[in-house]
Amino acid sequence: MTLTKKELKYAKAYLKIAEEWAQLSYCQRKKVGAIIVKDRMIISDGYNGTPTGFENVCEDEDGKTKWSVLHAEANAILKVAGSTQTCKGATLYVTLSPCRECSKLIHQSGITRVVYSNKYKDISGLKFLEKAGVELIYLPNE
Repeated sequence: MTLTKKELKYAKAYLKIAEEWAQLSYCQRKKVGAIIVKDRMIISDGYNGTPTGFENVCEDEDGKTKWSVLHAEANAILKVAGSTQTCKGATLYVTLSPCRECSKLIHQSGITRVVYSNKYKDISGLKFLEKAGVELIYLPNE
C-alpha cells in the first residue's frame, strides 16, 4: 500500500519522534526507538534498554548486548498492556525493523501496520509479519 501525501507527512514526523526517543537509550551498540499511534494519537513509546530496576548497562564486558535487554517495540507494547489502551488497529513506528521475537508480540498485540526507517540484518521478523497480514512500510531516512 502506498501512503497518501498527508499520511506520508505524519509517518515521517512519527519516525522523527521515534528517532528522538531512541536517543534516550543507554545502549551503546544500537539505539532504537518506537512509537505506537492509534487514531492519530501517540498511545505509547519505548526504547531499547534494561528492565525496570536493573542497572542501565546494556552490553557485557565483551561489548555484546545482554540477553535481558528489552527491545523498543516490546517496551512500547508492554506500556500499553499496563494501561487502559489497546494496540488493536494501531501503527508501530520504529527506527529498526522488528526482530522475530518482537514480531510475534506485534502481531499478537493487534498492531496492523509497522513503519520502519532502517532494516535489521535478520529479516525473518518482517517475513513473519507479512505472513500474518501486518502492513509493512519502509521509509528510509532521507
